[in-house]
Amino acid sequence: MKTANKKVTAERLVKDALEKAKHFADYNIFTFLDEEGALARAREIDARIAKGEKVGRLAGVPYALKDNFLSPRGETTAAAHILGGFVSPITATSVEKIEAEGAIMIGRVNMDAFAHGSSTENSYYGPTLNSHDRERVAGGSSGGSAVAVALDIVEFALGTDTGGSIRQPAAFNGIYGFKPTYGTVSRYGVVAMASSTDCISFMAQTPDDIDLLMSIASGQDPKDMTTLPDYYNDSKVKKVKKIGVVTDFDNDSIDIEIRKALKKKCELLKSKGYEIVELSMPSLKYALNAYYVIVPAEVASNLSRYDGIRYGFRSEKSEVLNDLYKHTRDEGFMPENKRRIMVGNFVLSSGFYDAYFLQAAKVRTLIVNEYAKAFEQCDFILMPISPNPPFKLGEKVDDPVAMYMEDMMSVSTNLAGIPGLAVPAGETTNGLPIGLQLVGPRRSDKSLIEFSKELN
Repeated sequence: MKTANKKVTAERLVKDALEKAKHFADYNIFTFLDEEGALARAREIDARIAKGEKVGRLAGVPYALKDNFLSPRGETTAAAHILGGFVSPITATSVEKIEAEGAIMIGRVNMDAFAHGSSTENSYYGPTLNSHDRERVAGGSSGGSAVAVALDIVEFALGTDTGGSIRQPAAFNGIYGFKPTYGTVSRYGVVAMASSTDCISFMAQTPDDIDLLMSIASGQDPKDMTTLPDYYNDSKVKKVKKIGVVTDFDNDSIDIEIRKALKKKCELLKSKGYEIVELSMPSLKYALNAYYVIVPAEVASNLSRYDGIRYGFRSEKSEVLNDLYKHTRDEGFMPENKRRIMVGNFVLSSGFYDAYFLQAAKVRTLIVNEYAKAFEQCDFILMPISPNPPFKLGEKVDDPVAMYMEDMMSVSTNLAGIPGLAVPAGETTNGLPIGLQLVGPRRSDKSLIEFSKELN
């Protein structure tokens, strides 16, 4: 990662990043560019370097911030109309940690509103374009983060992964994207989607950069009671011998070029002396069903706070309180937000909780146990992230079921709380990126990132 020093100034690094951001403006990556603030921060770092003062491990490194991270710099909208005009009085813990090491946020990047989506087409600001093909989606919900890194505008970007929202867009744009063990990085100061599956992490061009960023961001946070003690920096890289491959997915539902990429990587690992172990994990085929019961339930709860009273957008159509709530939420939420709220309230409602939510929770336990059993047979698992390469803009946005099916191979890791790393795995015959994911047991994050280098 290129950091500032006496030869290369932070100001120069930031100016280059801002110039690139403007050059690629038609990709619709940024919702806000903080040119003045970023340059002021860069000059502060350069002054410290000139004085011989100690600067952080990320001194002068420009980065992009997904628009659901709270920071006083710019409006935090989560790409949703209902949060228009909201400037946060606080800063997310993860942002504080990386900026304490000298990283410089040049702007906020686009996403599916409230992180609800797999294409960044559900954004109030419109879709972000894929870095390799402008007619295709960037992936989601962290599409802006992925494209900002893939086009080399910034060295890294922050993202959130609730069911694949870092890994899938990373795969769609040919970069690395990491979902850590649940609780490794603090969620404090990040707009919640589903509190039991949300994970905070990074996208970057190399596993070494991901490792550095995780070493900075991980650790217990008294503001987030779900965070774990900092096991990441105390971890020893384990010796890996066996890699598992799941045999239960229906091959007809997985694009043939993704299947070929998986086979090629398995052959590469065999040539390096690793044993490939076939795994039967029948519960994984039910992960998507369970996910789209559990997550909408949590979404409905988390989005109930947006009412037009305390902050953000407020409808002007209302004269009485009930109408204010109704019109504000109707105008402020995107269609996918409303869909998930309705599904979530339904599965939590009297008479349906036992039939839907409770059953989904039981499936989640089966998935957790099945992964634990699988890791008794192998060290890590190699599997697809998405069943398809990047699809065309508009192709699935009006078909919710088809869009949800894009998450079929990524959601199980979130339900189980285990780490997964998106790894570039070549391109399709028409030049579209292919990504695979390495999945490991809880707290194997550092070893997983280190082992990903074996796939090159």
